[in-house]
Amino acid sequence: MHDDNTADVPPSALTDAPALDRRDFLRAATVGMGAMAAAGCATAMPAISATPVPGIAPAKLDTGTGAGHVVVVGAGAWGGWTAYHLRRRGARVTMIDQYGSANSKATSGDETRGIRSSYGDRTTGEFWAKWARIALGRWNDFNAEWAAPFRTKFFFETGDIILRATADDVIIKRTREIWTAQGVKHEVLSGDEVRKRYPMMNCDDITIGITEPDAGVVRCRAATQAVAAIAQSMGAKFILGRVKPGKIVNGKMDGVVLDDGTVIRADAYVFCLGPWFRKFFPTVMMNRMRVPLGTACYYGTPEGDNRFTFPNLPSYNFPGTTGWPTLHVDSRGFRVRGGIAPPAPPAPPAGTPASAPTPPAPADPRQEDPDTSNRWANQANIDGARRFLQRRFPALADAPLLETHACHYEISVNRDFIVDNVPETTNAWIAGVGQAEGFKFGPVAGEYVAQRVLGIVGDPAVAKAFVLPKEEYAPPGPAPKPPSEEEF
Repeated sequence: MHDDNTADVPPSALTDAPALDRRDFLRAATVGMGAMAAAGCATAMPAISATPVPGIAPAKLDTGTGAGHVVVVGAGAWGGWTAYHLRRRGARVTMIDQYGSANSKATSGDETRGIRSSYGDRTTGEFWAKWARIALGRWNDFNAEWAAPFRTKFFFETGDIILRATADDVIIKRTREIWTAQGVKHEVLSGDEVRKRYPMMNCDDITIGITEPDAGVVRCRAATQAVAAIAQSMGAKFILGRVKPGKIVNGKMDGVVLDDGTVIRADAYVFCLGPWFRKFFPTVMMNRMRVPLGTACYYGTPEGDNRFTFPNLPSYNFPGTTGWPTLHVDSRGFRVRGGIAPPAPPAPPAGTPASAPTPPAPADPRQEDPDTSNRWANQANIDGARRFLQRRFPALADAPLLETHACHYEISVNRDFIVDNVPETTNAWIAGVGQAEGFKFGPVAGEYVAQRVLGIVGDPAVAKAFVLPKEEYAPPGPAPKPPSEEEF
């Protein structure tokens, strides 16, 4: 085992990338991340929105390495953006991912994610809405800067509508209060106006809809891979491999260790592991988070019928189900996340002896492990989504199911993000546990994590909100379902 004081990495495992000119992106985006990162030439750092973020100290652009060397384990939504912002603040960065950015096992490996700020159903809704609004603007900026170089489009301003049977529904009532207080542009529609605007939706029981006109949808997998590639073009190094944490010596983590025994040492380490946190830090994380599986279904729309294709329909939010129209860049399909439960069985005839309830099947431990869980959508998920189409989008009742995608979400015991030191260390960080919402916050969360890793606390109230919770789920504890208004 290597044990020197710097990263001792075989050259074949490492991609060392100077900054990349946008003209090179036109060529490189067609040949993949590795070739792109290896081919660059010097240029200025990418732009970023100057909008101030609650809890984050403004950063001065620094293309040097005065901030030291940081290892980022995990190149998904938070890991990629953290590497990006660390490079902007002058740190030397090494990214490590065991399967590659936005791989099929990762939470950020799905095709699309919704970007909106309607968090009236959360106790921290005011704060989340502020961050979400800034993140929404940054996703728009990201698309404006990088869509052309990558010869694609990442962000679609679909608008979003939340539909409910009563104005007293908590997400309607509190979201309106938050939006009004924060000056967020929105509309409040009566049930009649909803039915007039969107006749393709069956809203016979809907009395109110609230819209966020500039909300939208990001192509999740493509954007996550692009951010990781851009971080490399800015000088971050990338290693494809699996690591384990090094020993803790005098309050500091002493490197991370690759499967071949190579030790990579740095000044700081940040772990953006998504559902792998429980495997990587079992003592700390096993009972502080759960990793339920969520399933999305993508349906083909009728030939010649554009009502269900961007920009003719906003992303939608019915109780328990969310989704959006087909996006014309790659046309994965009309997305449905969630569904309608089957009808209850008829009551037995009077006098029929009551039968003992059927005990639930024991949980399959393989489904709790992101390395071994089966991501094939089960029939119950597919049937629930089909019932939703039949109820809310009658013209799609028989639409062909094109594909499904299942991924683990991460739900912490206190339902908030975690950005805190690995216990007993001052130089290693846990960053993530996205609450089925983490992707949309990536451009902002990555900046926040970068400043914390570099020793800038920012707003103490934000730091306190993101500490490793003391409470735990009762073991073994069933995996909770993702929130009904999950990352849609």
